[in-house]
Amino acid sequence: MMVSRVILSTAIAASALLGASAFAQQKLVPAQSEIVFVSKQMGVPVEGRFKKFDAQIAFDPAKPDASKIAFTVDIASATLGVPETDAELPRPNWFNTAKFPQATFQSTAVKGLGGGKFEVSGKLAIKGNSRDVLVPVALAQSGATTTVTGTFPLKRLAFKIGENEWADTSMVADDVQVKFKLALTGVGKM
Repeated sequence: MMVSRVILSTAIAASALLGASAFAQQKLVPAQSEIVFVSKQMGVPVEGRFKKFDAQIAFDPAKPDASKIAFTVDIASATLGVPETDAELPRPNWFNTAKFPQATFQSTAVKGLGGGKFEVSGKLAIKGNSRDVLVPVALAQSGATTTVTGTFPLKRLAFKIGENEWADTSMVADDVQVKFKLALTGVGKM
């Protein structure tokens, strides 16, 4: 009886370690991934992007509730494609990258919706301000690559992005859409 318990305990521990090592092999492919943000300036859509970001992912499509997802975005890598505007983004009124060099996201729950669709709940922290967000995502697999896409809204003023004279929403809208496409390797089959 004691030997059976030891064998069962060893098998459970080995399964947990093998599962953890499979998660550890999940990797973001930065060259095939992007994070874009779209806002409106005087009513005209303006698109920017973050050029540097990383993710730590432990995702199992068969057991999404056991998944953990964390992102780190290098805020100084933000670009709108215009040198004069890009020079403003790191300043205190906007991202204040000297004091807050990174934005982070940490999942609190992942819910499967069927058909390769999921909802990821978590905490988004930008510029020292943290908010709960719900991010709908869709997964598609092709060979060894899993592509995750999604869009979610945020209010820039809730994160103090664009302070003082830039808090006027007639100049720069409060609503921002964050769109992403993430290429991952090491994700199990759906």
